[in-house]
Formats: sequence, C-alpha cells, structure tokens
Amino acid sequence: MNILLHCCCGPCACGVIPRLQELGHTYGCFFYNPNIHPYQEHKARKNSFITLMEEWRIPYYLNDAYPLEQWLAAVADAPQSRCRYCYENRLQAAAALAKRLQYDAFSTTLLVSPYQNQQLIREVGEAMGEKFGVPFFFEDFRPGFRPGQALAREQQLYMQKYCGCIYSEKERYCKKKEVAL
Repeated sequence: MNILLHCCCGPCACGVIPRLQELGHTYGCFFYNPNIHPYQEHKARKNSFITLMEEWRIPYYLNDAYPLEQWLAAVADAPQSRCRYCYENRLQAAAALAKRLQYDAFSTTLLVSPYQNQQLIREVGEAMGEKFGVPFFFEDFRPGFRPGQALAREQQLYMQKYCGCIYSEKERYCKKKEVAL
C-alpha cells in the first residue's frame, strides 16, 4: 500500500517509518503543523523533518502555512478541546493531499506518541478518510516510540519537549503546585 504519512516532527517519523518499511508499504511524508508555537519551535521541527527526509531520501511535501490567528480563534474559547481541532485540521489536510496525489491511504505519526489520544486520532482519521475517499491507515505505532527517539538522537535531530501548542508548553513548564493557605 502507498501511504501518505502526516508527520508532526522528525523524531516521531523515526518511530513510524521503520514499521511501515517492515510491513512492506511505500510512503511519502507530509509536514503540516500549524498548532506548533512559538514560530521558532515550528521552524525547528520543520527543519528537523526536512533533514530526516533528505537524509533518508524519502519523498516529502510541506505545507508551511502558519495561521496562528486561525488556530487561536478556533481553540481560545475551549482550550480543553484543542487536541480534537488539531487532529481534525492536520488530518483533513493530509487526507486532501493523499486524495490529490492518489495515495492508497494516509496515516499520521501522532499515533506513535504515548501522550496522544489514539482513539480520538483514529475517529478523526476515519472521518476524514470517509470525507475524502481515502482510507485512514490505523496502527498503534506506540511500540516504536522509544526506538524512534533513540534513532532521532543518533540522527542528531531536534527533540522537542512538548506537544506543540502554547497550552501544552504551559502544561510542560508550569506544573501546578499546591499552595497551603
């Protein structure tokens, strides 16, 4: 099967691509992640992705849009629902591109992370697959997470420290502390 793989970053791609190879699939990779903030973080992840794609000689596609205002407007009133919006936004773009480029299916490296909601990703991916007429390839890629991180370190790829959005950055760095009054 020829799969378009949405990639959130180079390190996560390192955790999924070996599995796709093991299964005998062909693939191209797609970077589109308008949820990553601030811009310098977005740029670092994009550059890490490009480095990996070129080193491994993988065909890739970039949507370098950075619609910060659109993203903020979509999640500001309900930040607890931001992950659904992010999944929908990115997987819709991946499904549309897979359809246009005539891939057999599409998937995402989001499925490698133990920190992401597998069920919600699958639900959104399947809905986008139906909408665009391109099947969503689901596999629990989480067993590739640690090996993928090790491979990314060997490749000297930029390793992010939070999911990507400003809310996840806050959660990572501003841990709530109980204060006795």
